[in-house]
Amino acid sequence: MEEKRRGEEGRGGVPHGIEGSMPLFLKELVAGGVAGGIAKSAVAPLERVKILFQTRRAEFHSVGITGSFRKILQTEGLLGFYRGNGASVARIVPYAALHYMAYEQYRRWIILGFPDVGRGPVLDLVSGSIAGGTAVIFTYPLDLVRTKLAYQVTGSSKMMFRGLSPTEQVYKGILDCVIKIYRQNGLRGLYRGVAPSLYGIFPYSGLKFYFYEEMKTHVPEEHKKDIAMKLACGSIAGLLGQTITYPLDVVRRQMQVQNLPAPNHAVVKGTFESLIRIIQDQGWRQLFSGLSINYLKVIPSVAIGFTVYDVMKSWLRVPSRDEVAITVLTEERNSHPSSLRSG
Repeated sequence: MEEKRRGEEGRGGVPHGIEGSMPLFLKELVAGGVAGGIAKSAVAPLERVKILFQTRRAEFHSVGITGSFRKILQTEGLLGFYRGNGASVARIVPYAALHYMAYEQYRRWIILGFPDVGRGPVLDLVSGSIAGGTAVIFTYPLDLVRTKLAYQVTGSSKMMFRGLSPTEQVYKGILDCVIKIYRQNGLRGLYRGVAPSLYGIFPYSGLKFYFYEEMKTHVPEEHKKDIAMKLACGSIAGLLGQTITYPLDVVRRQMQVQNLPAPNHAVVKGTFESLIRIIQDQGWRQLFSGLSINYLKVIPSVAIGFTVYDVMKSWLRVPSRDEVAITVLTEERNSHPSSLRSG
């Protein structure tokens, strides 16, 4: 018996005792968190440059994408590309974990609560939208910290902050940033810019899952389980969803760094007021500033995220989404005849 147990554990996955003791939602949390952390770290340099473009850091906005990479390398070294990535990973791990788990859970709840609902893209649109909003609300302060840390630019030699005015806040790290924001503006300060985040994540998260599931319906049956096909569908879905909702992401970033004095920054209130001011003062093209970098970031990020998530689900022996849905529907259908007979 002991040899049989060891043989089962040796065929891949976690030890049977651990795997069997973990509830499904916990496996999805772990798989999603690991996938999110690895994917985010892989595209951190592109994320740093994108934030500098979105927030109109003057010395970077004027030199273009290639020049921005050179400038960061010259002034901050290789580690400069990962400034703010600690906060980013600290945010994305719980965010991705909650996002994936909440999506799967909401999907199951909808199927259980409305057994007659179709298991099509609309189900994924609704589940994905609600899951995205849930994840944002719980992890937004870390996103704010990530943006503020990435917005700062330091010199590599003496770690003196260059280009910052004497009144501009300097943050030494994640905890220092959280403390200073809270002391200045309280809890509300930690959620500055959350409105455009929610406006953006509801459609983006929902559309991403919607496009992904819709495109999979057009994939030949013999290729539906191919990882390359899944990655292709996921990447295209991410690109479509990101393009539609990107302007709100720009508004969010500018609202997050608004209290850091910089040229052409005006203090405004509210998401739509900020959107109008950006168009009036910076032009409508600013709403898509950094989008080309985001395209370069989304493709590998989605590809890596989907791949790692699938590997983690396999390692943790998580059943596929379709298998879970079929099980839920089967149990629901089997419960109806018994309830009818008991009546």
